[in-house]
Amino acid sequence: MMALGCVVATAWVAGQATTQPATDAGATTKALAPDQLIHNILSSGSDSDQTLPSQVGPLPHDATSGAAAVAPGAPAVTVLREGTYLIDRTGRLTHSADGQQAEFTFDADSQTLRDPPVIILPNLKLMQMESAVGGSNRDLRFRVTGMVTEYRSRNYILLEKVVVVPDVTQQF
Repeated sequence: MMALGCVVATAWVAGQATTQPATDAGATTKALAPDQLIHNILSSGSDSDQTLPSQVGPLPHDATSGAAAVAPGAPAVTVLREGTYLIDRTGRLTHSADGQQAEFTFDADSQTLRDPPVIILPNLKLMQMESAVGGSNRDLRFRVTGMVTEYRSRNYILLEKVVVVPDVTQQF
């Protein structure tokens, strides 16, 4: 029986099992308390283990804004930091210029007016959005909530909640 890299020998004495660590020739073993054993295992990390540095400094600009935008003289827009939550933002399901990726294009609001589209990470919520658009004969607006990620100067969103915004018609 193997347990955390130690060989354990089990002997049957008078109907009861006794467990003792097996010893190698010339090796001495010392019984450790479970807490001490776990502490030794966890603290045995090598000095070569390094964490990746987090991005610190100014935010990069969205790769599709500024000089890369279609309209001449378009402003450069910064990307959102990874881990930012977008809550109840309205917009439409669109596709990228090459048609390969689904994007969420925000409706203009009174706060920023310059939000670039975010690429939607594939999940069941995206599938529900595509089904709703395919089964409708009108341009649907959605209210979404999700977490933003960042990759190569573009923002992506992992959708957590999607609601179709109903058309409101007022009659006077």
